[in-house]
Amino acid sequence: MSKYVPDVLSNRWVIIADSRQSRPDTISSHSDKKALCPFCPGNESVTPGEVFRMGKGEKDQRGWKVRVIPNKYPITDFHEVIIHSPKDDKDIEHLPESHVELILKAYKERFNFYRKKGQVLIFYNHGEGSGASIHHPHSQLVVIPSQINLDTLTREPLHNIVEDNTFFYTYCPDFSQWPYEIWIAPKADGEHFGDLTDIRLRDLATLLKKTLRQLEKIFTKNQSQKSFGYNYYIYPHSNWYLRIIPRFIHRAGFELGTGLNVNIVDPATAALEYKGMEMRMVSVLAKLKHVM
Repeated sequence: MSKYVPDVLSNRWVIIADSRQSRPDTISSHSDKKALCPFCPGNESVTPGEVFRMGKGEKDQRGWKVRVIPNKYPITDFHEVIIHSPKDDKDIEHLPESHVELILKAYKERFNFYRKKGQVLIFYNHGEGSGASIHHPHSQLVVIPSQINLDTLTREPLHNIVEDNTFFYTYCPDFSQWPYEIWIAPKADGEHFGDLTDIRLRDLATLLKKTLRQLEKIFTKNQSQKSFGYNYYIYPHSNWYLRIIPRFIHRAGFELGTGLNVNIVDPATAALEYKGMEMRMVSVLAKLKHVM
């Protein structure tokens, strides 16, 4: 059972979840790479019983394409793991768009299953340095009591637009706290993530994969000596968005001590790079901007 502890003066909370200490680790540099992967097909019996699947087959048997199970080491009272695919070496940026759509459909199904029980937050940790502890790609869903104040941003204004398609924008908000941070936001106002129609889910799948592929290219050019890492989460309330936070840097004492984030990449520059412009051209455009 998780314990919620408030700071009375700031009205902020901390969750005490000491069961998390027992989590397996298959991703860090000191872990045993040959350890059994609990999320691979054939190992269904070593996980808690599944609560949802996309694909064929019987419960807790092979045949699934996306599998949802309770988290064995929960942060909150309702905490699930959404296993992206049977493959542990392919993630969203390298899976077919049709499969990314299945992942998003699983998100929607589980979001709507819990939406009356509290604040439903879906998040994903990819790669070392992002908080991931198991290599096999998987997202997580947690339900947080409605009375808990979440330190999440409301939807930021549309600036530095990267792409404008039928149903969504991708953009790098002026208030980007991380280098190359990028958001995907629907054009429709007032809706929750769980309200998405199938056609818009399909559009979102295309855009999410494309954006992560673009991010991977930028990362490879700038951080070739590090592993590719990022986080994303889906805002749990109305006027939802999907926020992607690349892990190009680590936060240090200044940020931790002041609560002020230092972004070393101008969001306008980041947006141009996402559009495919080379750094040389970005530099020229930045100089012209200051001259005009």
